[in-house]
Amino acid sequence: MREGIVMYETAMENKMGWKMNGKSAHIARVESAMLWGARSYFAKHGYTEVSVPHITRATGACENIDTLFEVDYFGQRTYLSQTGQLYLESLIPQLKKVYTIGPSFRAEPDVDDRHLTEFTLVEIELKTDFEGLLNEIEGTVSAMFESAIANAGESIEAVGGKVATLENSINNFQRISYDDAITLLEKPFGVVWGDDLKSRHEQYIVEEHGGLPTFITHFPKAIKFFNMRENAERPEVVNSADMIVPLGGECVGAAEREYTYENVYRRLMESPMLKKLESKGGGVDDFAWYLEHLKNHGSVPHAGCGIGLSRVMQFAVGSTDIKEGTTFPINRAIII
Repeated sequence: MREGIVMYETAMENKMGWKMNGKSAHIARVESAMLWGARSYFAKHGYTEVSVPHITRATGACENIDTLFEVDYFGQRTYLSQTGQLYLESLIPQLKKVYTIGPSFRAEPDVDDRHLTEFTLVEIELKTDFEGLLNEIEGTVSAMFESAIANAGESIEAVGGKVATLENSINNFQRISYDDAITLLEKPFGVVWGDDLKSRHEQYIVEEHGGLPTFITHFPKAIKFFNMRENAERPEVVNSADMIVPLGGECVGAAEREYTYENVYRRLMESPMLKKLESKGGGVDDFAWYLEHLKNHGSVPHAGCGIGLSRVMQFAVGSTDIKEGTTFPINRAIII
């Protein structure tokens, strides 16, 4: 009987690339400590936690709407949410600092060590400028590292991570512009200005920065979300940043936001995202509540980010596989 169970478990592990094992409890402890660190930081710095919807129109989409999960919602076309960003933004004039922690759903077709179809996303929006945003991200992620070390250090070491690596990263973040990153990558990889960066590019950059968390700033407008704020001196780029780490790669996407109705509407109408949405049967009406709220109530200068917990976890536990960065990984081949 036991032999049959073992054969079944082996077959399922080969099929899914994952199964429950002795590491799972350790991963859960580290995840819990990371989230405790983030929430503690937010409580200390005056944030309000907000519950956002997880069934949305396209207002719950990130840059790539091709990875939206469609949901038939009583005859209406809706989607599983990828981000709560626009919902959080609507509260900035009154609350100044807001955050949400919840699932992000991505219809990722690839079954690999980089992608999941569901993962935990920590999101913040606050009344600040670009520099203030980067400082806030560094403070949040450092608090996550500190909590993981203090509350789950033994579990980090038990699954192959190094506490010393996290200790060395606390408040020790590096920075490079997208322009300089392209210069760095041009010879070894043949990239050109306007290219989106791939995982191998990110790992090369972070290695060049001593294996420390690194911000890549000021990406081309054409490859980023429609309401990222244009740079005042160079409108072809936006005041955006990706934070990359060893192993996990990009784990934070961040930017200042356009906040006037006129600029937001113009950018949406010009965006490749809207054209893709229209090809799927959607359109500007998907953003009706957001645009109406902005037009009727206005906003203030603000910025925000999303922190992908699983990729931060990869860095913490020392794994090249994102499935090792979450207790219950879900991808196209794994549904439990």
